[in-house]
Amino acid sequence: MFLEQCEMYDPDLLELFKNLAETANVEFLCQTYYHSLSSLYEAKDEFIAQVEMHFRTIRDLIGYTPTFFENSEFLYNSEIAELAKSLGFKGIFTEGISRILGWRSSNYVYRHDDMPVLLRNYQLTDDIGFRFSSRWWEEYPLTADKYAAWLSETRGDCINIFMDYETLGEHHWADTGIFEFLRYLPDEILKYDHLSFLMPSEIVETCDPVGEIDVGVFDTISWADLERDTSCWLGNEMQIACYEKLKRMEEKVKKTGDPELLETWRRLGISDHLYYLFTSGGGPGEVHSYFSPYNSPIDAFVIYYSVLSDFERKIDLSQ
Repeated sequence: MFLEQCEMYDPDLLELFKNLAETANVEFLCQTYYHSLSSLYEAKDEFIAQVEMHFRTIRDLIGYTPTFFENSEFLYNSEIAELAKSLGFKGIFTEGISRILGWRSSNYVYRHDDMPVLLRNYQLTDDIGFRFSSRWWEEYPLTADKYAAWLSETRGDCINIFMDYETLGEHHWADTGIFEFLRYLPDEILKYDHLSFLMPSEIVETCDPVGEIDVGVFDTISWADLERDTSCWLGNEMQIACYEKLKRMEEKVKKTGDPELLETWRRLGISDHLYYLFTSGGGPGEVHSYFSPYNSPIDAFVIYYSVLSDFERKIDLSQ
């Protein structure tokens, strides 16, 4: 949806993405079009449809054919990996989480059957994504040469740094020095002979898998919060009630054959709606509150559930 918003409201930005694609030094990953939890639905038709929509959008608006997959919020289990493989992707990204890796490192290529799996190094990613502008951090300020030195001392075949797009300029505003950091970082990294930059598809072509990653459906992982599971969206009764209500509408809304109703249903499935219903406290709770437009998770639930109920009645009346 972001790319289509660019097309409508900021075509110059879309042109910049096209220019990046033309350099052949940037890889665009495929995802679910609506950034949804459709990969968790029992029936996978909707997930496949949204992946194919995102694939076509990248191809048509940027002129790039994606070959690597990254699910919404890094949601991953072995079933999702198999689906991505069946859709023709040459690899998949997810979180380098210790409860799955055990003693192993995220800085290597793994596989599920013959599907390459790349893992995010969340510690080094979060040094930029979360801690860069934190004055309480013992490593503040983080400079390009310091970070490059950390990378040079990190063991493994590949170090995957993966963060939200809005990290650069929104989470960390320009006055934090984030853009100067990025400007100097490539030169600092390339001072080390054993470091280089690779795109995901190049990594799996260059590095052999060192082991198997097997994640069951009931142990699905993500990159969200400290738990790095599905509890960010499905951790309380309000979230589950809305999620189940949305899922139950799928068959009915598709039977109507009305493209506008289908589009509305899909937009109501964007993961943010459930994200705003998160009720746990601490650091994760503060992060959820920072992004939420609502005064509280209760307010978010009342509004979201009411919208879902009204929409369900609209579907029923259309049949």
